[in-house]
Amino acid sequence: MQKLTRQELLSLEDYAERRNEFRGVVMAHKKERRVEIGPHATLYFEDRTTMLYQVQEMLRVERISESDAIDEELSTYNPLIPDGSNWKATFMIEFEDEAERKTALESMKGIESRVWVKVAGHEHVWAIADEDMERENSEKTSSVHFLRFELSPEMVASAKADQPIAVGIEHEAYCHQSDPVPETIRASLSQDLA
Repeated sequence: MQKLTRQELLSLEDYAERRNEFRGVVMAHKKERRVEIGPHATLYFEDRTTMLYQVQEMLRVERISESDAIDEELSTYNPLIPDGSNWKATFMIEFEDEAERKTALESMKGIESRVWVKVAGHEHVWAIADEDMERENSEKTSSVHFLRFELSPEMVASAKADQPIAVGIEHEAYCHQSDPVPETIRASLSQDLA
């Protein structure tokens, strides 16, 4: 997938005028890229559209208009756009109760590397986690991780040929998997592949 460039970004003024409409389109798109894994974990599969929205929102919130600062935002978010042989996702562990979340995150150290995707007929693909920075310390894991799932050419071909896709987590403190993802999600994810 092509990375974002500064030339295609809207100015702060233009984005303000188009934000509500664009936000509606992106929120509908994101629904087709969200997969729950059990009651407390979710994968949000990223792509060019989700990252364009993220960059535009960061520029808006931070009131960024200088070229160097815009380039910095692009260099932060472009790595989250799939490269044609992988899926990239934001992995979130979500507990409403703060005390429960603290205890869970302490027991889930290493969970980010125990997340998998599976294209029917192939082996599990385990996540490559947090390539930009470490998000776990000696006490707990983070509630947010960035994952990459690198697929073989055969897996890519199968996914593009409409084979079912499943996701899961195999960790001693949290073990869940999805049934094959719904067709709308499978179709959206197959578009990330070359």
